[in-house]
Amino acid sequence: MASFQNPPLDIRRLSQKLLVMLSVGIVCMYLFYIFAACCKSEVTKNSDLSYDRSVSVTGWNHERNGTALRDASPSGGSAALALEANSSGKDWTASRRFPHALIIGVKKGGTRALLEFLRLHPDVRALGSEPHFFDRHYARGLSWYRSMMPKALDGQIVMEKTPRYFVTPETPARVRAMSQDIKLIVVVRDPITRAISDYTQIVSKTPGVPSFESLAFKNGTAGSVDALWSPLHIGLYARHLERWLAHFPPAQIHFVHGERLVHDPAGEVGRVQDFLGLQRIVTDKHFYFNKTKGFPCLKKPEGSSKPHCLGKTKGRLHVRVQPEAVRKLREFYYPHNLRFYQMAGMDFGWQ
Repeated sequence: MASFQNPPLDIRRLSQKLLVMLSVGIVCMYLFYIFAACCKSEVTKNSDLSYDRSVSVTGWNHERNGTALRDASPSGGSAALALEANSSGKDWTASRRFPHALIIGVKKGGTRALLEFLRLHPDVRALGSEPHFFDRHYARGLSWYRSMMPKALDGQIVMEKTPRYFVTPETPARVRAMSQDIKLIVVVRDPITRAISDYTQIVSKTPGVPSFESLAFKNGTAGSVDALWSPLHIGLYARHLERWLAHFPPAQIHFVHGERLVHDPAGEVGRVQDFLGLQRIVTDKHFYFNKTKGFPCLKKPEGSSKPHCLGKTKGRLHVRVQPEAVRKLREFYYPHNLRFYQMAGMDFGWQ
């Protein structure tokens, strides 16, 4: 009888062992699942952190470089530079700020060229359009003006250009009310050449305009110069500068030689970079002279197949003005130019 009762007992013990082993296995599998889930969560967290840092660096570089023109800059920004900057404790959040510098004049002096050349610099954030805040839209308030500015990082220089500022009587006091430390840049050019260029632009936009001579002189070339005619009035640089010097010291005003800006853009832009406290990053390797336009152009930006020249209106032929009219204008501007040389502390050699 014993031989018939032992097998069921052994089977029962074996079943119990299998049940215990199965339970242990289930517990092990459950612990393994929990451990795997924790590891996966940690990996995902680290991955997201890396991605956020990558996006932060990419956004920093994108904001820093701004337009396609600035891709030509040799210091377009790298991840290592961004991380090093972040570790310095500075605030790298881009925000809209009031400008640190203004290009205030003069019309047809080369202000657009200068602005485009400066935008190559990674530490310059410049508004492309002319806001005309201090001469036309002052009633809109400073909050509106700041909203027009491009976003900039800590340490970058914000600037805009509106050539009419230089000749608008109310502008100097308004600018000083915003900032006593702002830096002012004036691009000047031979006032006669500038006036002819101004008139050429007027003719291109308004057909049927009277001749240059009939507008520049009250009774033709035999009459006196009409200094109130806008193209000639703008060229009275000393008169306009006097108003600015009543509100700002000479050290805060930098003059760019318009003729040199054409023939030696790197030299003139280099001096502007010094004035703004910037490293000289924009150099002669960024320019080439376009013989067809008679104007400097920017070498092709990185990632572009073509060089960048200013608009079709830059470097266009001027209308022909009678030599007698030019001679009379030379006589008219001579004392004004000498006074301007003394005030600016620089001889522009326009005689």
